[in-house]
Amino acid sequence: SSRRRAHRGAPDAKIMLSVARRARCGVPAARCMSSLVKVSPTMAKLIRDMGLEGVYITPSGPKDTVTKPDIDAAAAAKAAKDKELAKPLTIDFRPMEGWELDYYGTAPTLPTSATTSAGELLEYYETMYTMRRMEIATDVLYKGKFVAGFCHLYDGQEGVGMGLEAAATMTDSIVTSYRDHCYQYTRGSTVAEVLGELLGKYIGPAKGKGGSMHMYKADNNFYGGAVHISPYLPTSP
Repeated sequence: SSRRRAHRGAPDAKIMLSVARRARCGVPAARCMSSLVKVSPTMAKLIRDMGLEGVYITPSGPKDTVTKPDIDAAAAAKAAKDKELAKPLTIDFRPMEGWELDYYGTAPTLPTSATTSAGELLEYYETMYTMRRMEIATDVLYKGKFVAGFCHLYDGQEGVGMGLEAAATMTDSIVTSYRDHCYQYTRGSTVAEVLGELLGKYIGPAKGKGGSMHMYKADNNFYGGAVHISPYLPTSP
């Protein structure tokens, strides 16, 4: 089948069929989306090097193989799209008022607008979506008794962590209580590394010995989760 040919041609290339290819294939879009285009190892490496993994590429070579011009065209289209997404965008806020807050001196003036871009907002959304899917997967693993010990999830709170990371840099230190999976992810670990720690695998940040409540990434100033609620307070900024 075409799917088997795609996997034999490029077992590591995660390049999905283009919109034009899906329209020609004559099967439901969902089925087409799960297929892979036939890509040679050389073209697969070029796609990775150019940061085009996950980008739709229209194949023009024999038997729908991806060629160098196809990759160049996809790169040009991605660059144009990124430029459009980078245009400044101003968002107005409703006036905000503090409630029963004690101020020393003059009360601070809260902002009424923020300048961002569609690309930045899309990045935030994709990050929060990944957090949610990772935590839902963790929930399934825990209920299947693949995760030992306690497992405190962060789904429903993604906006808090994303807002914090949007205002911080990797030079800022973060210490959490035990809902720490998503901070491990936003601080630079992969989903596989986070899930590996939960499953007791060596790929995890604590080599699988810490589990849900002991994530850690010192090179990006994330000093993990404290098991109990109170111990992290003295160390938090």
